[in-house]
Amino acid sequence: MSLLNAENPSLYELFEQAGIELLWHPSLSERGGRALIELLQSIVAGDTRLDILCLEGSVMKGPNGTGKFHLLSGTDTPMFEWLEKLAGVADVVLAVGSCAAFGGITAAGDNIGEAIGLQYDGEQPGGLLPQTWRSRGELPVINVAGCPVHPGWVTDSLLLIADRQMQGDQIDEYQRPRLYTDHLVHHGCPRNEYYEFKASAEKPSDQGCMMENMGCLGTQARADCNIRPWNGSGSCLKGGYACINCTAPGFEEPGHAFSETPKVAGIPVGLPTDMPKAWFVALASLAKAATPERLRQNATSERLIYPPAHTSTKGRDKS
Repeated sequence: MSLLNAENPSLYELFEQAGIELLWHPSLSERGGRALIELLQSIVAGDTRLDILCLEGSVMKGPNGTGKFHLLSGTDTPMFEWLEKLAGVADVVLAVGSCAAFGGITAAGDNIGEAIGLQYDGEQPGGLLPQTWRSRGELPVINVAGCPVHPGWVTDSLLLIADRQMQGDQIDEYQRPRLYTDHLVHHGCPRNEYYEFKASAEKPSDQGCMMENMGCLGTQARADCNIRPWNGSGSCLKGGYACINCTAPGFEEPGHAFSETPKVAGIPVGLPTDMPKAWFVALASLAKAATPERLRQNATSERLIYPPAHTSTKGRDKS
């Protein structure tokens, strides 16, 4: 559903512009049943070329490693075995979304379905495919992580692959495309002024920064959600929801409520990326002491009450 909301280009415009032929997708293709099985057999046999294999959703290996929770309809073969065969003949393999990349939501709790990612099991390298696995294009699985994944991250990745531009130096330590993980969700956040002065929200409807009390991980999460908003205007933070770092492995089990910030001695446990704790504490104290009254009042309000004050330039020297 997210991918179908892609804009500039739309999904089908992307296929046309990049010269991509969609062989099959469970929701977008008419082919099914015996015709699908014959297509997959043709790909595995090498009679039909497969340049890009995309997986949506986690790999299900339960119960007890048999994969019988998820058989391909019309066969007695577990889906994970089909995935192993298809990955072996694909030039590039994409895990689309955090479930496909790391196991995600379906791996939370008791994980009865034994859900894993294509090449990661949570934070640990090695999921369905071993850590050393490489595609025919000599790339590991490209983890286009997100829950759900931003349509632009998928379309940009497909364009790079179609243009033969996706290289090993363009993915990060979790094999995510750097085209979006070289940024933090914090970049472009509409609440950044509140963050700078540590004017914090205290309840979900407040306007202030949600890092200190409301569980926001935008200063740690690797994504460009606020630089290129969803559907041209939206993001979790713009909608009033704290960032839960859904592009990271293990985000689904933070060990506390998503809407709460754990603290030790009053200091948030999750500090901004690359900032030493002592620096943060010192800067936060200075920022709070300098917080304009306008921000202090607006931070704990459900709507903006006080606008920025007008600063007169009358009487100043001009040049």
